[in-house]
Amino acid sequence: MTVTLVCDPSEAMELCASQQLYLKPVAKLTISVMLPEHASSLRAFSKWEVMDKLKNMICPDQFTSVKVSKSTKGVLRFEGEAETKRLVGSLKEKLHGKMIKLNGFKEDLQVLATEALLDFPAPQELEADLSGRGLLGEDSAEPRREVPDCIHLEGLPCKWFALKGSDSETPSEEVLREVFGSFGKIKNIDIPMLDPYREEVLRGSKNNFLFRGWRTFDAFVQYQESASFSKAMEALKGMKLMFKGDDGKALACNIKVTSDTTRHFSETAINQRNLERLTLQGLERERKREESRGKKGMERKRHDGDDGDGDDGDGKKKMEKERGSLRSRDGGKDRWIGMKNAQESSRK
Repeated sequence: MTVTLVCDPSEAMELCASQQLYLKPVAKLTISVMLPEHASSLRAFSKWEVMDKLKNMICPDQFTSVKVSKSTKGVLRFEGEAETKRLVGSLKEKLHGKMIKLNGFKEDLQVLATEALLDFPAPQELEADLSGRGLLGEDSAEPRREVPDCIHLEGLPCKWFALKGSDSETPSEEVLREVFGSFGKIKNIDIPMLDPYREEVLRGSKNNFLFRGWRTFDAFVQYQESASFSKAMEALKGMKLMFKGDDGKALACNIKVTSDTTRHFSETAINQRNLERLTLQGLERERKREESRGKKGMERKRHDGDDGDGDDGDGKKKMEKERGSLRSRDGGKDRWIGMKNAQESSRK
């Protein structure tokens, strides 16, 4: 998940005004540079050199990002992203069918540019795929036609779905319901990262992902009607999620939106999650009992140590008694010496 600054938000469409969230079209271009067919004419060259050539061809316009997506003996393919869909058309005109010259190549290389196709199935395709599987009903052995109604969202920034006015960056089910409820009535919502016991199960997965300081989460949204599901899928197709701050600056990020094919809200799936939760809760209670036993053992050891200190106290008393006896003996000796000296003085 990459968050980028939006310089031109003119094509953005409102998603949820209260949360300052919008949908911005993804504007990508596929650029193919055709390499010579004859291996003898090939030479070692830098992909950065080709990229610089492409950037010079579109000046004064710019890519917001460009990267190599495929490299073979016959073609070098790039994926370039522009600020707007409108700009994609302009860049295509500047690149498609043009020739570029690279040092070391005898012939010029042809450039082909097309608007990138989005890997996003239509709702009708999803419905046909699911219904064609002949999925079984929850309480019936007869195959039934299942209409998709649940979307799976990945890469949602936690900050953008936290309760407004709070310092927390934890996503809120209430906010999520408000945002995606714009497409229709919602039946169920689930944010796995809000369940601490499922966090144990999902540890190491993409859920609750941290990218360059941006914490993201996954969510499941189930609609009451399949028409609302279709509306949501159609609206989110080929879109970025954009947040517009109070200062007027806008940020956008790619999110992944797919139809849930795992039947996340089915009775079987819910029972499985409850079983995992109960298992983890049992393990947690056992861990706490072990910790409690360990603390009691430490307390007993400290108590035994205190008894030893009592013995040391008796030893100290004995030492003081001995010191007193010595002082008494030393005092008697001094008195005897004093009397002896007095007797010798009287004789004189």
